[in-house]
Amino acid sequence: MPDILKNLSKPFFVLAPMDDVTDTVFRQIIADTAAPDLYFTEFVNVDGLQSPGREKLIHKLQFTDKETPIIAQVWGKNPENYYKTAKEIKAMGFAGIDINMGCPAKPVVQNGCCSALINNRELTGEILKAVREGVGPDFPVSVKTRLGFGQVDLSWHEFLLSHKLNMLTIHGRTVREMSKVPAHWDLIGEVAKLRTSLAPDTLIVGNGDVMTRQQGEGLAEQYGLDGIMVGRGIFHDPYVFAEQTPWADMTKQEKIDLYTKHVNLFADTWQNAERKLVTLNKFCKVYIEGFPGAKELREKLMAAESIDQLRTMLAEAREQA
Repeated sequence: MPDILKNLSKPFFVLAPMDDVTDTVFRQIIADTAAPDLYFTEFVNVDGLQSPGREKLIHKLQFTDKETPIIAQVWGKNPENYYKTAKEIKAMGFAGIDINMGCPAKPVVQNGCCSALINNRELTGEILKAVREGVGPDFPVSVKTRLGFGQVDLSWHEFLLSHKLNMLTIHGRTVREMSKVPAHWDLIGEVAKLRTSLAPDTLIVGNGDVMTRQQGEGLAEQYGLDGIMVGRGIFHDPYVFAEQTPWADMTKQEKIDLYTKHVNLFADTWQNAERKLVTLNKFCKVYIEGFPGAKELREKLMAAESIDQLRTMLAEAREQA
């Protein structure tokens, strides 16, 4: 399998992995609005995948040809499970595997996973070795992390770069900062400088507070980055990856139609109830906004008790638009 990362134009744009958000349904919608250069899955736990609970998690790795190239993001604690999962991910046709070393959620950190690995470099090294052994030398392996745990710690990034990753994504805050302060793009730039001297072949991607493509392009140029990852920005504009977004000028009908498309695809994809109806409430906030009465319509739609009821409400709202 060719290393797709080597063929991406720079700066390339990436749709961030977000749990219960960037599933195959939402990625397909974004593919039709304005596609990024690279997709990530939701993060999936390797220890769960290699356990009797596998069937409750495997749907997180579901994707279609429309959402490519796509990288599978994983997290967990057991190197052997990383090894087994890495082999599976390569066989599934993903373009790479990414290890989540940045999630700051307390239950995850208390279990020694994700951003907790910043303070456990011995285990980090074992995990990276296991993943590389699982996929072989020519399959992209990457990491998404933060600037440090309690404080900025560039020795962490030096450590990661010493493992010759194919790509390293930096969320521009420490774990302690969560999302409470603006992203430190100057420090992401410092990691890019470290890359130049320590691992020139590793791609550096910046992440944090990017709301427009133009903003991302400017940050990439200013700080010498190869790519930009967009997370929450997609909630404000489903066309955020477009050269020129039409979102601000779209009508109420057009926005309702886009949400209806999402709801119908959701129903067709998750017929076996892998996803609950309440999941759609997150997306209602994406589409039903920017027009008179949007707040009231959202409240009504988010109270729907079934897919059929939600579809009926959307049809009625469109007729009244």
